[in-house]
This record gives sequence, structure tokens and C-alpha cells, in this order.
Amino acid sequence: MNDQSDRNAYWKANLNLVMFCLVIWFVVSYVCGILLVEPLNAIRIGGYKLGFWFAQQGSIYTFVALIFFYAARMNVIDKKFNVHEE
Repeated sequence: MNDQSDRNAYWKANLNLVMFCLVIWFVVSYVCGILLVEPLNAIRIGGYKLGFWFAQQGSIYTFVALIFFYAARMNVIDKKFNVHEE
């Protein structure tokens, strides 16, 4: 990456990925775990209310999944801009 426009494009792709991950995490943790907790509590999974599950476990599982998703997508972006590790 020698060109400034390549650097800007790489940084923009990185920021877009980060924003996508943050939006997903926000929706799962805040919207499903707080705002929609009452409607989701009408659904039970394994004896637990779904709203409770999202508030206690869902956001954590989503965060861990997003870590792996981010790492995989950054590898693709790194290869696209030829800054990947050998």
C-alpha cells in the first residue's frame, strides 16, 4: 500500500466493518436485552424467558461470535489491500 488513496480505502473498509459489528452488538444487547425484553419474555427457551436470556447471555455470545467474524473479515480486507501477514 503505497498510495494514500489505498490507505484511505483500507481504513474506510476497516471502519465500516467495525461499525457493522458495533451495530449488531448494540441491537442484540440494548434493543433485544432492554427495549424488547417484555415481548421477548413471552417466548421461553429451555425454561428461561428469551428476553432474560438476551440480557444475560445473548449479548456475550454475540460479542464472542463478532470477534471471530471481525478477525475473518479483516483477513479478507488485509489480503485485498495486500497488507496481510505471511
